[in-house]
Amino acid sequence: QVQLVESGGGLAQAGGSLRLSCAASGSIISIYDMSWYRQGPGNRRELVAATTKVGIRNYADSVKGRFTISRDNAKNTVFLQMNSLKPEDTAVYYCNAHWRRNGVDNDYWGQGTQVTVSS
Repeated sequence: QVQLVESGGGLAQAGGSLRLSCAASGSIISIYDMSWYRQGPGNRRELVAATTKVGIRNYADSVKGRFTISRDNAKNTVFLQMNSLKPEDTAVYYCNAHWRRNGVDNDYWGQGTQVTVSS
């Protein structure tokens, strides 16, 4: 079972940048599809960016061209580079590891890291 710990959140001004990290332990991330989700105040948790085991990436329309997800399997870490931040990016950001085995979906979550963007 994989354990995930996010870091890198904090306060940024609109137009600024932050880089989130998700460090995994207990298992190797190369067998997982890895994603970043976020949940803003009063909102449902939503997918921000994802990278599959083979490196295919996809993004929410709201962050395309501004955010980049990457993975370093050697370091067992996933990153989310966030540029041109907007106040609406304010949320708790969660790292997710997904593994489908024998037809069963297995999802693991970190504790989240707060990102606050001021206007």
